[in-house]
Amino acid sequence: MEFIKKYTVNEAHIDVQNIVDGLYYPFYMEDCRHAFIREVLGFDFETEARNGVYMILSHYSIKFVRSLKKGDEFTVSCSLFRDSSGLPRLHFKQIIMHNNKVMTKGFFTGTCIPANGWRPYLPKAILEMLEEVPFL
Repeated sequence: MEFIKKYTVNEAHIDVQNIVDGLYYPFYMEDCRHAFIREVLGFDFETEARNGVYMILSHYSIKFVRSLKKGDEFTVSCSLFRDSSGLPRLHFKQIIMHNNKVMTKGFFTGTCIPANGWRPYLPKAILEMLEEVPFL
């Protein structure tokens, strides 16, 4: 299950070296991941938050391979994986590509928590979708 979204570097994200500041790569990944979660998993952050369900990140790591530059058009992909230990976690592998080259790779782990407590869980609708998703 892979989701891909196209972007163009925002000029405001360019640093003094004329490359994208490292701070912004996770933002592009977040935008793609949130679109995937909303469009594919059917989890709308605003609606769910009003209903007392928060989806949060518990961990992420990013590897920078190459730098994006002003005006670059690129894609961000998002692939979903189940937790191999059976914990209520979602794992997202994300890759930023430009001209068929990997620019940045990231792994993000998240879960849901109720607004009135901190015990992690995954909503039933998401659990049902995970049956066909590979393990990480």
